[in-house]
Amino acid sequence: MWSGAGSGMCLLLGATGVGKTLLVKRLQKLSSRDGKGDLGDLAPTRPTVGTNLTDIVAQRRITIRELGGCMGPIWSSYYGNCHSLLFMVDTSNPTQLSASCVQLLALLSAEQLAEASVLILFNKIDLPCYMTIEEIKSLIRLPDLIACAKQNITTVEISAWKGTGLSEVLRWLEDTHRMNG
Repeated sequence: MWSGAGSGMCLLLGATGVGKTLLVKRLQKLSSRDGKGDLGDLAPTRPTVGTNLTDIVAQRRITIRELGGCMGPIWSSYYGNCHSLLFMVDTSNPTQLSASCVQLLALLSAEQLAEASVLILFNKIDLPCYMTIEEIKSLIRLPDLIACAKQNITTVEISAWKGTGLSEVLRWLEDTHRMNG
């Protein structure tokens, strides 16, 4: 897998349509503004079929490898050299929640990801039909997952669309890759 001095690899995973591509584009814009200012117009996105590599340059270069949700069956072939993992859940899509939970369980039990720091992103909190963090935690038994996982797990509620919580995501990436990079 890819590796470079002073850099880190981060995987961005989640089901199709959860907002991964928009998140990466918004983080890239946010990092270029030092976390300040307007994020500007929304960049057009379409479902990722395959993989996208994006560099976020904050205190150091962090490469985010976004894998399309349709690639779930082969995600494991990308686990090598993964310092951190962003896992995105669509809080407005309750029918997708059980599949996301199964994906998350598989990620947390993967031996190659045992040392990776994990940030679970609960996206689309700007939509009127989103599930609250309490509802999701209960449905996927998040406290139990966290208690049994080998990884250090953090959660954050975000809106990639409006930019809510993205500075927290950027700060988490910087802190995680400062420690692991």
